[in-house]
Amino acid sequence: MSTLTEHTVDATGHGPSAPDGPTGRLVNWVRTLEWRQVPDPVRVRAAHLVLDGIGCALVGAQLPWSRLATDAVLGIEGHGAAAVIGTGRTTTPAGAALLNSTFIQGFELDDFHPLAPLHSASLVVPALLATAAHLDRPVSGRELLLATIVGFETGPRIGLALGGAEMLSRGWHSGPVFGGIATALACGKVRGLDGEQLEDAVGFAATQSAGLMSAQYEAMGKRMQHGFAARNGFYSAALAQSGYTGIDQVLVRPYGGFLAVYGEGHHPDAAAITRDLGDRWETTAIMVKSWAVMGGLHGVVEAARTLRNRLNGRMIDRIDIRVGDVVYHHGWWQPQRPLTAIGAQMNIGYAATVTLLDGVALPQQFTAERLDTDDVWRLLDRTHVELDSSIDESAPTERFQTHLTLTFSDGRTETASVLAPHGNPSDPVTNDEVMTKFHNLVSAVISDDRAAAIRHAVLGLPEADDVAPLVELLSGPAGRALD
Repeated sequence: MSTLTEHTVDATGHGPSAPDGPTGRLVNWVRTLEWRQVPDPVRVRAAHLVLDGIGCALVGAQLPWSRLATDAVLGIEGHGAAAVIGTGRTTTPAGAALLNSTFIQGFELDDFHPLAPLHSASLVVPALLATAAHLDRPVSGRELLLATIVGFETGPRIGLALGGAEMLSRGWHSGPVFGGIATALACGKVRGLDGEQLEDAVGFAATQSAGLMSAQYEAMGKRMQHGFAARNGFYSAALAQSGYTGIDQVLVRPYGGFLAVYGEGHHPDAAAITRDLGDRWETTAIMVKSWAVMGGLHGVVEAARTLRNRLNGRMIDRIDIRVGDVVYHHGWWQPQRPLTAIGAQMNIGYAATVTLLDGVALPQQFTAERLDTDDVWRLLDRTHVELDSSIDESAPTERFQTHLTLTFSDGRTETASVLAPHGNPSDPVTNDEVMTKFHNLVSAVISDDRAAAIRHAVLGLPEADDVAPLVELLSGPAGRALD
């Protein structure tokens, strides 16, 4: 068990401005966290989450919208010392953080936290690789993995302080709002910042927080919004190390503070920022996705797969879907043809209908051709989604539950309910399943030998003296997953 009250000032005498406040307690935990304090299952899980994120990046690197992003960002940033995963190209560390995060988020295949929604690997891993490229010394695998755990632990806690999924219901893209703080802390850990500097880094990241969920309907930019937070976190730690000061006690300032502004109207909980920090590990609660849709739609995919086995050739006359507040507001609007890939991956109706037809919701279900086929749209026109507010009174882990009913032309019905889809903290995707997912994803874009070498390098991070060999494996071009 670790404590948050010891070691409030480091050897240089530079601690946070209010060591007993939420910001001070947070940064002191980050500063003093040591590898030996992290339970072995958390270390192992963190490495597998990194592997999952890297697999998503390799698939995402050569998607059509990713290629546009790469050309645009390199046109701005130019070449540099940091690798752009899966492209064979380089750019500045800040540009690489932005692009590599965009790739991980490129096809809605990456992890998410079910209670405080953010995509942790897309935030932390690219920013840490950018930091490693920026420093003039080798960064060990253990350093990188410990800093990754810092990000995995702090991001959800900042989100829980804001009410977690309530941010999504209000229209914020929650991950970019609170994920940049976690990224700044992770990068600050690798840089060896003292308590005062870590507080500055949090201040910089908090003031850059933003993200509008309306990006989900049609904007390629939705893929990049976690990338803004990754880049901002990288910058925040670097600025703090230089001596450029940020906002002190930014999380709890009553005027213009992070919780005061983003929590306006829904009672933020500052105590959640450090509650059980070092005793309860959020890393093991992060959900690994099985399907290429936003996290709240995994329930409808599972329900549709169940009902598909009961069709017996019958014609579907009507589809009714009942969900709670978060999934309803984040995942339902009446889609218009043609639908963009990003819109389809967010839309509960499309996820349900394409899964009923194809049995899966993977990249091939979101190609331009599949998005505009008549069989999907015939079912979409028969789809109705209902908000069931009673679901939001359920246990937090069951608020993404989904109830799917099919009415057939003969008037008979079939219903399937999913209270918590596979991958939730009580039924996690196993580490073996993560490795299977990784190889299944990347088999279309890189060689089996390269995939095996990447897996070995990632899972071997605790023993690696330098992450440079892993970066070299990631930097070469990958193939195109869709075209």
